[in-house]
Amino acid sequence: MGEHRVNIAAIDPVWSRIRDDANALVALEPLMASVAHVSILNHNSLDRALAFRLSSKIKSVEISEELLMRVFTDAYNDEPDIIHSARADLIAFYERDPACNKFLQPFLYYKGFQALQCYRVANFLWRADRKDLAYFIQNRCSEVYSIDIHPAAKIGKGLMIDHAHSIVIGETAVVGDNVSMLHSVTLGGTGKNEKDRHPKVGDGVLIGAGAKVLGNIKIGNCCRIAAGSVVLKDVPKCKTVAGVPARIVGEAGCDQPALTMDQLLKEVK
Repeated sequence: MGEHRVNIAAIDPVWSRIRDDANALVALEPLMASVAHVSILNHNSLDRALAFRLSSKIKSVEISEELLMRVFTDAYNDEPDIIHSARADLIAFYERDPACNKFLQPFLYYKGFQALQCYRVANFLWRADRKDLAYFIQNRCSEVYSIDIHPAAKIGKGLMIDHAHSIVIGETAVVGDNVSMLHSVTLGGTGKNEKDRHPKVGDGVLIGAGAKVLGNIKIGNCCRIAAGSVVLKDVPKCKTVAGVPARIVGEAGCDQPALTMDQLLKEVK
């Protein structure tokens, strides 16, 4: 078993970093040893550890931790791309959040990362026509994490949700790769239209705290949406929008605003 773990770590540098952080945690804070062992060190791969962590967080009297862990494990086995996305998400948190200095932190503590991984499995179940189980996971995430992501939404890799309180992403929303958003963001509809009614957010977009993006509108690649804005119209790529209702106030200011996390509006002369 020990040799197997070494081989897994060698081909999965993200998992190796998480294990290194867990071993360091045991040495630094003995009171956290049980957390490190139960959640990380007792497992031989990222998918096994993640299945355990998520199922232990969203278990209920209705569906046990053991059954949920089987659901997560089966999803990872059937669609390995879910774990590839999880790695990209974890790296995004580590690289973009200045408060994150260990790979261990999002895995153990950040509800934005954990809720996003629950969504990814719920989305897998939704596409497999297991919609009631997908709804159950969505409901538990809303109750446990205060994050409501519809399982039918389409979300790319490398999403970072900072603080992640009161996030709402609707059924027909699309979020591209390498997007960053802060707390209290809504990607919602504008009424009772039952068809395609939610925003389509491009790659590399930065969405500030409290921003509301409403309706079947397109946000171009590498845009910045200022905190507190209400966006009701399409936004061309590489623009900064701000206000209620939002309007274009300038260029995005850099090639990848979601990676730099620069939210300051530049003075336009």
